[in-house]
Amino acid sequence: MSGRLAGAVLGIDPGTRKCGYAAVAAARATPLELGIVPTEELAERLAELAARLPLRAVALGGGTHTGAVASLLGALGVPVHVIDERETTLLARRRYFEVNPPTGWRKLIPRGMLLPPRPIDDFAALLIAERLLEREQAALGGLPSHPPD
Repeated sequence: MSGRLAGAVLGIDPGTRKCGYAAVAAARATPLELGIVPTEELAERLAELAARLPLRAVALGGGTHTGAVASLLGALGVPVHVIDERETTLLARRRYFEVNPPTGWRKLIPRGMLLPPRPIDDFAALLIAERLLEREQAALGGLPSHPPD
């Protein structure tokens, strides 16, 4: 078996007002889809994503509003894995600035002190999806995984 499974993993960072989502085929790969939607629009967006992308699993962040969002995921017909989302906000900020390096005078400020100019729930969702991918890779004999959830 190859170290890569077919289909994308959809990461979701659930929230009471908004949810981040990211579809990715491999850890640290360019996301196939990345976005943030109001929570009440999530079901519609997920249906649209599932129609366009071959999804094989959902990585759902195990934090705020997980239960309510989990109830929407049954319609996708793919396995849902609740993933520990500890430190994803801090790590998402770091990833945001890797993808969007500061420019102008903001380059002079240490990145740890910078705040992104927009919400980064989509980058948190990306990290949640990558945690599931890394766990799968470890199970296939690859990279070490994050601790169990």
